[in-house]
This record gives sequence, C-alpha cells and structure tokens, in this order.
Amino acid sequence: MRILTIINGEYGARHAENIRQNGPSDWIISIWQAPTHFPLIIDYPEDHLPKELPPSELILSFAEHKGVAELLPEIAVMTGAKAVIAPVDNEAWLPRGLARQLRGWLERMDVACVTPKPLCSLTEADFGVTRRQRIQYENAWIKKFASHFGQPDLTITVDPDSRVITEIAVVRDAVCGCARYVAEKLVGLSADDAAEKAGLLHHHYPCLASMGKDIDFDDTLMHVSGNVLKDNVSYQVKPFKLDQFISPGNRSD
Repeated sequence: MRILTIINGEYGARHAENIRQNGPSDWIISIWQAPTHFPLIIDYPEDHLPKELPPSELILSFAEHKGVAELLPEIAVMTGAKAVIAPVDNEAWLPRGLARQLRGWLERMDVACVTPKPLCSLTEADFGVTRRQRIQYENAWIKKFASHFGQPDLTITVDPDSRVITEIAVVRDAVCGCARYVAEKLVGLSADDAAEKAGLLHHHYPCLASMGKDIDFDDTLMHVSGNVLKDNVSYQVKPFKLDQFISPGNRSD
C-alpha cells in the first residue's frame, strides 16, 4: 500500500515515524511537509501545493492547521488516492464542522474519508465522532491501515496462579505508538494494578490529543484516548483481579 502522510509539526512526525517502524514492510510511506501558515480564505489550493505528489492509495492527514483540510480534495486528485484519514485530535486543527464538510466533499469525488475523534477511536469497521456516536465506513485501504493502527487492542496473558501479566501482544497499536509503549511497561505487573497503571502510562507517553475540554465528549480528548486503552486492559485482567470487600467496624458508644 502506498501512503502519503501529510505533516507540519511534531504531532504528525511522531505518527509517521511509528508507522514506518512498526507497519508492514511492504507499505511505502511518503511524507509531504505542508505549510504552517495559511490565509483565512483559501481561494486557490494549488498555490499552497507542490507541483507534484507521489501516487498513493491512502492519504493520512496529520497536519496541525485546519487549512490543510481544505487542500485534501485537490491532493486526492493529484495522488489518485481513494481514501483519506483525517483525525480530529484537536478542534483547532480540524473543527467538527469542517470535518463534516470534508467527508462530504470527498464522498462526492468517490473518495472515502474518515475523521476519527480522537484518532485512536478508529477500527476496521467504524470511528468515533462523539461520546455516543460512531460512523461506519466501507473502504479496503482504510480497513487495511486500521488493522494495524487505530483503536488500541492488546492481547494480555496472565498467570492464573500469581495473577501477574506474563506477556502482551499488540494486535493494534495507537498511531502514535502509545499502546506499544504501555504494553511493554505492563509486563510483570499484578492484574490488580494493570488498568490504573495503563492510564498513568498513557499520560506519560505523552499523548498529543487536546487537553482542552471538548463539548462532544464533555471531557478532554486526551482523557478519552486514555480511557480507550485503559478499558481494553481492564476488561482482560478483570477475571484475575481479587475482589476486595470492606467490613465496617462496630460503632462505638
């Protein structure tokens, strides 16, 4: 699969590096460094694009400016891509309204587009947009990418006698590499501590999702992202955790 990754800051650079290091060896990853400044209204997208871009099946837009989203239809034409992933990890970079417009623009061009909010809500079937809403999609290129990167999915092995985590396989990593990082740190821990530790490790990575409160989730996107990973761990270690009960003391006179 040929992938064009669009970046213009640390956020995208980290994502691109993780995909290069841990993605399938037959993926061809190209990177375009987009401008960091745009006018308020982009009348002529071609003025902000290079003369040519490499042919691609999938476009990954990790830009940190909303102006890049307005260029994506033209980029799809230039590259021949039939699929676009443009995450909403920060409303300043891709506002929800522009994300809806982008999906509509590309749909009319017969180009599939997903705008997962946050990025680690992407699966092989759907992606999140609000706390209670997920959107399904059908596109082979996005599914292929999401089978390796998106909503974290770990397979955790716990010793039933000691209740210690002995092994963790990363079925699907977060695009930034956070799930792989957390998995390495959880091996050797008790099942009792694993979920809470996973949440702490997520925040230490660090995640680059926004720390501003998002109205679609009534929470920060960083916390939403951390809970996705924490829930995956919690579900798997739950059968091995000790149930603790508190016995109240006698009331004194």
